[in-house]
Amino acid sequence: MTAATDASRAPLAVLGAGSWGTALAALTARHGHPTTLWGRDAAMVAAIDRDHQNPRYLPGIELPSALRATTGMGAAVAGCGWVLVVVPSHAFTQTLHALKPLLPAGAGVAWATKGFEPGCGRFLHEVAEDVLGPGVPLAVVTGPSFAKEVALGLPTAVTVHGEDAAFTQQVADALHGPAFRAYTGDDMVGAELGGAMKNVLAVATGVSDGMELGLNARAGLITRGLNEMLRLAAAIGARPETLMGLAGLGDLVLTCTGDLSRNRRLGLALGRGQGLEEAVREIGQVVESVQTADEVMRLAGRHGIDLPISAGVQAVLHGDITPVDGLRQLLAREQKPEYPEALFR
Repeated sequence: MTAATDASRAPLAVLGAGSWGTALAALTARHGHPTTLWGRDAAMVAAIDRDHQNPRYLPGIELPSALRATTGMGAAVAGCGWVLVVVPSHAFTQTLHALKPLLPAGAGVAWATKGFEPGCGRFLHEVAEDVLGPGVPLAVVTGPSFAKEVALGLPTAVTVHGEDAAFTQQVADALHGPAFRAYTGDDMVGAELGGAMKNVLAVATGVSDGMELGLNARAGLITRGLNEMLRLAAAIGARPETLMGLAGLGDLVLTCTGDLSRNRRLGLALGRGQGLEEAVREIGQVVESVQTADEVMRLAGRHGIDLPISAGVQAVLHGDITPVDGLRQLLAREQKPEYPEALFR
């Protein structure tokens, strides 16, 4: 067994017992890595630990008996080699502050959270660097992956990006298995941009489908949405291949077309005339696009980038315009070359 493989077998803690956190914890446990899942809901944690099911987020799906669960963050991270944070973006900073004094010496921190820090638009790796300080290896796990399908063991491919190559590989090794491919990279900015921005664009395609505008419209929105991703990526120094890969195009296509996506389902509801609060309540889980749209547009404004689809989604989510008005504004834009200038020089 190689040294890298030995390192990847270190115990790990997964923070966040929602659908995605539970699915990833189940995945690493099935791969033979001692895994402890931390959550706040005592009843749900007890069900996971005792009955090997998450009745709220992944009902009816059997979880591995080796997976342990606890409400004590200290107990979860004690002796672990690394931590995987899988909480909503609005809870990311608070979770890292709680984790910092408990983190074992030498342990790295990865996250599968997608979004920005609400209110200021910082990328999550910037938050992690600020809260945890230098010396803690960091990595982001992202890509086209519905929690339910991962929990069921269906084929999935993601990518892990980080600046510490050894830690990035350790995280990828723990996730990689017979039905789960984990690639690696070192473009954290691009990986995080794709994972966050696709949620906003999925609302747009959901709205279009909710209004029954057809498959041509959906394809157009996905393609022009990718263009918005690439233009913003160019402005912030991300690599185009990152956005053309799993973290960008892959996640965008999945989220825009798959009805397991909460953000797409929100768009579908809005396109059918349902109100925002009612739609979010019926979905019953955090819908990241509601906050992420503001942060995407804050970032675009900072760099002077025009993002008409993302701007339209933000306006609809704020109730400033109706979905019909948003469509009318997009169709009324001036005719122009598809690529008036090179995105990347």
